[in-house]
Amino acid sequence: MRVATVAGRLSLVRDGRVTDVEKASDGLFGHDPQAVYERWSEFRAWAATATLTPDADLDAPVLDVSLLGPPTPAPRQVFAVGLNYADHAAETGFALAETEPPIFTKFPSCVTGPYGTVALPPGGHTDWEVELVVVIGKAAHHISPEDALDHVAGYTVGQDLSERTLQLASAPPQFSLGKSFPGFAPMGPWLVTLDELADPLDLGLECLVNGETVQSARTSAQIFPVRELLARLSRTVTLLPGDVVFTGTPAGVALGRDPQCWLRPGDRLTSRIEGIGEMEQVFA
Repeated sequence: MRVATVAGRLSLVRDGRVTDVEKASDGLFGHDPQAVYERWSEFRAWAATATLTPDADLDAPVLDVSLLGPPTPAPRQVFAVGLNYADHAAETGFALAETEPPIFTKFPSCVTGPYGTVALPPGGHTDWEVELVVVIGKAAHHISPEDALDHVAGYTVGQDLSERTLQLASAPPQFSLGKSFPGFAPMGPWLVTLDELADPLDLGLECLVNGETVQSARTSAQIFPVRELLARLSRTVTLLPGDVVFTGTPAGVALGRDPQCWLRPGDRLTSRIEGIGEMEQVFA
């Protein structure tokens, strides 16, 4: 199942065709994409047996990607994991986290859709970080790694865009502020449920700048896999339906390059994950 926000409305996408959920369910589920996560089990049961009729107002042979918004447009909590790939820790010069993953937040106001234009902060050094993003479908507190995936609605593609000047301006670094400018958490193109993936713990992810591959890795290289991340987070906080977790980025970011090469006006950033899809941002 692929769950999307299309023209601001909760939708299902199948073979590039769009079904408006509120219309298809005769009002059983509303149009708000964020609200569906509070009823995720009920929604999945309905979708498994529903007759999905393409929306006459939105349907086309090829989905207009400009209509896509983030699959979770208003999460209450946005968690992010730092240094979750050993090669990324090495390239940035930070110490490798071996016992506990470093956790920070991206403020929800920076969430945006999978396609569009992002303004570069004046005087800053803006960097890319492609990441697998987990969307919570069932509240989780003190869960075990073995049960963790039962609390996941699905996965989506994310970019943890980072303005390094502000992020590194103080000691300790201002991770959350430097990563929360408007548009700095693009997600999409949709949410994919885990049953569509051959192995939800081993997915290829890739990032390109102007068509050149700058990051390429597999999520199986994560130091703390998704199961472990969710279990550890839930020891402290309650993960709520519709929350998102950015699970870390592999090597290849601008910060770790010699010479460093930051995003510039006109640059086109493509992010893709195997079995999920891709998204693209242009910078101005």
